[in-house]
Amino acid sequence: MKVKTMLLGATVAATLPLSAMAADLTLRFGHVGAPGSLFEASVNAFAECANGKLGDAAEVQTFGASQLGNDREMLQKLKLGQVHMSLPSSVMSSVAPEFGIFEMPYIIRDREHMKRVQGALGDKFQEAALSQGYRIIGYMENGFRHITNNVRPINTPEDLAGVKLRTPNGEWRVKMFQQYGANPTPMSFSEVFTALQTKVIDGQENPYAQIASAKFQEVQEYLSITGHVYTPAYVVVAENQWQGWPEDVRAALEACGTETQDTVYEIAANLETELLGVIKDAGVNVNEADKAAFVAASGPIYEEFAATVDGAAEMIETVQSLAEGS
Repeated sequence: MKVKTMLLGATVAATLPLSAMAADLTLRFGHVGAPGSLFEASVNAFAECANGKLGDAAEVQTFGASQLGNDREMLQKLKLGQVHMSLPSSVMSSVAPEFGIFEMPYIIRDREHMKRVQGALGDKFQEAALSQGYRIIGYMENGFRHITNNVRPINTPEDLAGVKLRTPNGEWRVKMFQQYGANPTPMSFSEVFTALQTKVIDGQENPYAQIASAKFQEVQEYLSITGHVYTPAYVVVAENQWQGWPEDVRAALEACGTETQDTVYEIAANLETELLGVIKDAGVNVNEADKAAFVAASGPIYEEFAATVDGAAEMIETVQSLAEGS
């Protein structure tokens, strides 16, 4: 009797659609954002959308604050099946050189400009990701980046001379700040607060949402509004995992990658105003940097990128042409 029951169960399972069999498919979505960060809000919005569409087919679970590792570690774990989705940002320029376009200072004007760039070059970015075993299923954002430090207000690139500044792990960000005269130090985001607190580094650069949620305002004296780089964030999966998931699961996740973007941009725009106030209220000295001076100092970065990355000159021209109307 017991054998018959087992055989019956196996027969039923064999005839069920794949989505019904995958009722226990749990998709772990990791990110480095702290509680209250834009990353947390973005990933939660994606998970809410996805779980609403997936029904019993699968469940997206979120893990923030680097619980599943830093960006590099999560990218490795994606291919091993230990993580199913992650939200890398600047680190993608180390995955494939094409993503270095977003490391060019002041190349993205605003979110509408970013949407046009995504529309025009999205296939190119997808091809670059796939060449390294990853697939982009949605675009979110890290945001416009600004400099905090404990040495002096930063008005021009000359003010960065000798400042030990944490950067993400991306070669073009390092080269940019070397060009400006700083002493850039790549470091995982989860290590930054302690490094600032113990004065291992003088400062860092991030969007307001990351600065405030990580409480850098508690250990930084100056915030200089530079807006030097806009960094997208990418909802990324490993292609080797993706191809093994049921088609209806993949369709739901791709739909939410598209549908969540406008929500993320709206949250991000609201946070820019709200969180600048939080940082000011903490007693941080805030100044508007001379952006024209930074733009003028950025020419060599563009020249090197165009000279060393295949197709970069055309990418720069395309992105800049799409800025009209921003």
